[in-house]
Amino acid sequence: VQLQASGGGLVQAGGSLRLSCAASGRTFSSYVMGWFRQAPGKEREFVAGISWSGGRTYYVDSVKGRFTISRDNAKSTVHLQMNSLKPEDTAVYYCAASKLWEARTGDEYDYWGQGTQVTVSS
Repeated sequence: VQLQASGGGLVQAGGSLRLSCAASGRTFSSYVMGWFRQAPGKEREFVAGISWSGGRTYYVDSVKGRFTISRDNAKSTVHLQMNSLKPEDTAVYYCAASKLWEARTGDEYDYWGQGTQVTVSS
């Protein structure tokens, strides 16, 4: 599976962005999809995950109620809708694919996209 993330940019605090991740290959629906982020000088952090069918989602506490992960298996895409953005959300965001439900660590993911920069100004 090859993943291509897009949709990052510069936004003011309180604003919104929608990240997208396009997957190649015919096995997209067999993977749990996740979003991670990495801020300068910090470790990579799990942000959100979604089940194979899209019926179940899970998030890191810091984004609950603000971010929404979704997927479209027909289009082999996964999205991260980010609302009420804060300066601390500034990071490079990566999409990733895993065979494991509720995978939250990088080691549990098999494929990674190239990352897209999100910058939130105060």
